[in-house]
Amino acid sequence: MKNIINSMTGFGCYEAEVSSIGRISVELRCTNHKFSESVFHLPEGLLSLEDKLKKEIEGRIKRGRIYCAINIKGQLAQGIFVNRKLLKNYLHELNSVKKEFKINDGLSLDSLIRLPGILSLKEDKPIGEHIWEQLKPVFLQALTSLLIARQKEGRALAGLLKKRSTLLKKGLVFIKRRFVVAVKNRLKKIEVEEERLAFLKGADIAEETDRLYFHINNFQHKIAQGGAVGKELDFITQEMQREANTLAAKSFDLIISGRAVEMKSQIEKIREQVQNIE
Repeated sequence: MKNIINSMTGFGCYEAEVSSIGRISVELRCTNHKFSESVFHLPEGLLSLEDKLKKEIEGRIKRGRIYCAINIKGQLAQGIFVNRKLLKNYLHELNSVKKEFKINDGLSLDSLIRLPGILSLKEDKPIGEHIWEQLKPVFLQALTSLLIARQKEGRALAGLLKKRSTLLKKGLVFIKRRFVVAVKNRLKKIEVEEERLAFLKGADIAEETDRLYFHINNFQHKIAQGGAVGKELDFITQEMQREANTLAAKSFDLIISGRAVEMKSQIEKIREQVQNIE
């Protein structure tokens, strides 16, 4: 969505009572990730819904690792399941052993139900495909809650990045002004024309300042544009860092070098925050 910067981190949940099914609760958590990835924790019987759930998520979220947990409780009837076929096989084999080895001990019911696989609890859980229409609205409410959380954090990040990129521009303006003064002062101390020309050629930082100014403008434009621009912003900050490094290395003036180092630190902080953007 344009004009909106989304964070990749967030939490959303929703819970509702659904007739004939029980109480459905959905929790969604999202963390940073280079791509879109969904991890599901679903009750037995709902595993077939993973593709449907994934499609709903990917239709709204472009980047991030999403953890989805769904629970159904309340009206799902529980019962006892006796594996009669397995019990019959047990009895056949045990009676055969008793007869072969002339064992007189009787088989108690308590002993039989303790045999592996004989007794288990069962839940009359509805099959996933049959309850999708009832589950979908609950899931979408939780997803909306997650999206709102991501948007809220995204707005805060956008404001912070605008502020810090504006500070970079101010620092660049200072460097350009300082450079003019520093060059004049240095030229006063150089009398030989060839040395003056060599100094001017080696000290020129116009290319670095122009490129850095372009990258800062582009960075601010992408933030204003909004949408899933996290990868682009990350690339731009790498370019900003490269120009700031060159600027600091080329400068003959300690004040300019110091300001360039401060800008490098600011760019690194910006890049850390960019890692959270979708």
